[in-house]
Amino acid sequence: MSTYPTLDRFDFPVALAVSSSSEVLSFDGDVEEVFAWKSVTKPLAALAVLVAVDRGRLGLDDPAGPEGSTVRHLLAHASGLPFEDGAVLQRPGLRRVYSNQGFDILGDHVAAAVGVSFPEWTRTAVLEPLELSSVSFDGSPAYAASGSTHDVLALGLEMLTPTLISADLGETACTVAFPGLSGVLPGFGRQEHNDWGLGYEIRDHKTPHWTGASNSPATFGHFGQSGSFVWVDPEADLVAAFLGARTFRSEVHGELWPLLNEEILTAHRR
Repeated sequence: MSTYPTLDRFDFPVALAVSSSSEVLSFDGDVEEVFAWKSVTKPLAALAVLVAVDRGRLGLDDPAGPEGSTVRHLLAHASGLPFEDGAVLQRPGLRRVYSNQGFDILGDHVAAAVGVSFPEWTRTAVLEPLELSSVSFDGSPAYAASGSTHDVLALGLEMLTPTLISADLGETACTVAFPGLSGVLPGFGRQEHNDWGLGYEIRDHKTPHWTGASNSPATFGHFGQSGSFVWVDPEADLVAAFLGARTFRSEVHGELWPLLNEEILTAHRR
């Protein structure tokens, strides 16, 4: 029997780890088993970018990507680039368009600024300091990482209480960048306010959504098409990390994740 009843409704291997800022609260499944992260790679990549910003290797408002776009636009999916390779769709800052291409361009931009490949920078700037020893990352900053649920949890704890970047920059990262932009949240449809920080999706009042209905509007994180998520609710002082053996399906993950996250909040919210 799992800690949270909804976990037993997944008919394939899954793992879940939950923690507060001070203690691990629960492990379910094999939290050391390695799974693909897919787009949960983006918070890892964003943190690597922010470390470069914090160290003065580049600036959030440096030009990057299409004309008029900056590092900040690329992190916040507001550069005007499409989801995958293709022509620019619109001017920067007009609409929120979730873009893997934008993260690939961002990775190239950071690599040029720091003088090593983006995966190498990520390894030395994030993976080694946080001791994320299970993580393999050698490819697209948008989706190429894999690793354990335990290490996704550690990434989420760093997002909650930054040690690699300043507290001010950490706060900026989880604050809405370019407020008021509409757009499509992949898997959950159009959102009038498709809020995003710097590489982190911000829950706000999105509906439908993959977090729980009781997650605070300040909740931020990411989910991936591998059937993965990490969320941080600073008001509840909770971090949750989930990985599994099957790719995202709206009729499975889209329905069960909100229920599971409600159970986590009910069990542990202070």
